[in-house]
This record gives sequence, C-alpha cells and structure tokens, in this order.
Amino acid sequence: MIRNSSITDHHHMDEQEPIGVLLMQTGSPQAATPQEVARYLRHFLADRRMVEWPSWLWLPLLFGLIVPLRAGRSAGLYRSIWYPGEGSPLTVHTQRLARALQERLGEKYVVQVGMRYGLPPIAAGLQALQGLRRVLLVPLYPQYASATVGSALAIAQRILGAWRVIPSVRMVSGYHRHKGYLDALGASVRQAWAQRGPMDLLLISFHGLPQATIGKGEIYAAACAETAALLAQGLGLAEHRWRQTFQSRFGRGAWLEPNIHQLLAELPGRGIRSVEVICPGFAADCLETLEEIAIRGAHTFLGAGGERFEYIPALNESSWHVQALADLVGTHSDPWPC
Repeated sequence: MIRNSSITDHHHMDEQEPIGVLLMQTGSPQAATPQEVARYLRHFLADRRMVEWPSWLWLPLLFGLIVPLRAGRSAGLYRSIWYPGEGSPLTVHTQRLARALQERLGEKYVVQVGMRYGLPPIAAGLQALQGLRRVLLVPLYPQYASATVGSALAIAQRILGAWRVIPSVRMVSGYHRHKGYLDALGASVRQAWAQRGPMDLLLISFHGLPQATIGKGEIYAAACAETAALLAQGLGLAEHRWRQTFQSRFGRGAWLEPNIHQLLAELPGRGIRSVEVICPGFAADCLETLEEIAIRGAHTFLGAGGERFEYIPALNESSWHVQALADLVGTHSDPWPC
C-alpha cells in the first residue's frame, strides 16, 4: 500500500494551524472629554439594536438634543473613573484580559480584541485574524441580549461576509450558566467575604432593558434570573440574603425591575444596614459599575441611613476569569477540524 504523504502531511498542518479568537466588547470614548464622549454616544446610540425606535424619529432627537445635553455631563462621569495614564477602565481591563487569555491558551490560538463602538473596532480585530481558517467570536456579555451579543455578532458577520475568503466561524451566543463563569463569580464573592466578612444583603445587579423588548421575544431577563439564582445557590445564600436588581435605566419608559437605586434608597428603612453589590453582566469594570454603582450607589445607600456599602469588582483579568474564558473557548473550539 502506498502512503499519500502529501495529503497526510497537509492534514497534520491544518490541525496545527491556530484558531482565531475575537473578544468583543462595547468600547469606550477615547478620552474623557465632551468631544470624544459625543463621538462615542453618536455611534453607540445610533445602533438600531440598541434603540429600536424608528430612525426618522430617533436620530434627530439623538443628534440634535440627547448628545449635546449628555456629552458634557457624561464626560465628567468618565473623568471620575478614568485610569490616569492608561485610559478607560473597560478598555484597559479588556486588553489585559486578552493578553492573559492568550498566555493561558498558548500557540494553538490567536486572541484579538474588537470594540463594537470604540477602538480597536471589530473590523480591526477581525483583520488581525485574516488568513486563519477558523475564527471563534466571543462577545463578552454572559447574558444574551439583542442590543449586546446580537449587535456584536451581527456586525462581525457583516464584515466577514465582505471577505473574499470567509473562514469557518463559530459564535458564543451568551454563557450565562457556564460552570467556569459561575465559579469565577462565586470566587470573587468569597474573596470579598474573606477580606471583610459578608454583608446583610448581596445585590446581584444587571444592566436593564426596556420592558417592551421582553414582549418581542428577548430572552435576556430569563438569563439574568438564572445567573443570579445559580450564583446565590452556589454561595449557599438563603432567600433573604440576596436580591436580583437592574440598573442603567435610560429614558422614561418602563424598564426591568426592581431598579437598584430605588431599592438602595429603601433598604435602610427596612433594617438592612450593610449591602454588597456584584454586577455579573459586566465582564470588565466600566462607567456603569465604577461610577453608577461603586460611587453613586454607595452615596444613595449611605445617604439613606445605611452603614456599609461594598462593590465587588467585575471579573476583569482575574485568574478565575481567564480560566473561565479558556474553558469556554475550549468548549466551543475543540475539536474543530479545518
């Protein structure tokens, strides 16, 4: 029998070819200035998956009223959490996470970052992977929502669709009950307890969505509820020791409840003297965690008579997070023949 060495050797080289991994995040303004924040808001809020109003109604409001009114105030908020000499916390932590994940995964993978509304854009992240025949898209949003995971995957597919040679593509469409992710969240809470002891109540807070999206088939609220319940169960918390909440409300319409800021104002009157908050939907710390929760949330609770408030940081580039993402990548890519 004659061995066809060229075919066999080629197959072996195919299996050794690295797999591209694109970590996708929301992105941030390039600087904490009104001009850069305005640029970011125009891109961010013009996404049809982010705001589902008709363009003829929404865009004039966005460009003519909302951005001019919000840019200056938002720039001040960004300045309150900006990392001096480094930049936006979201960008800094995501890049650190990508480097740590690359080190953990080794030469079998090539890890890049792509921001949906910032730099480096998703197009640049994909360009850095061009030439590889297998690409795994990993939006860093554990709970699927059309405005986050859906938007990131849609733009990535649109970019890839314009390539002459389109690679084999796999997508992570949420990972809200992935064991490694839940273990990482549990480890971060236990670390906080080891450092200062548990509080009266653990609030598990997720970014809110308009109530109207649920009636359109959105699965986000159910995913948040499952993550919160599994985290509390893993921590062994009794029902009275934790609550799920939502944050980052925008506009005057009905949003998912309970709203964390309203609850923080009420809890001291119910005898809750100490509170800790974790935000499992945010893979990296950002404006919504560091300013809205760690600063403004603390001010609300303590101002209402609470005695102790603690924010448990996002998973960021922690070893637990890196291991969880390495497990997630392995689950979705091994085996994956060329």
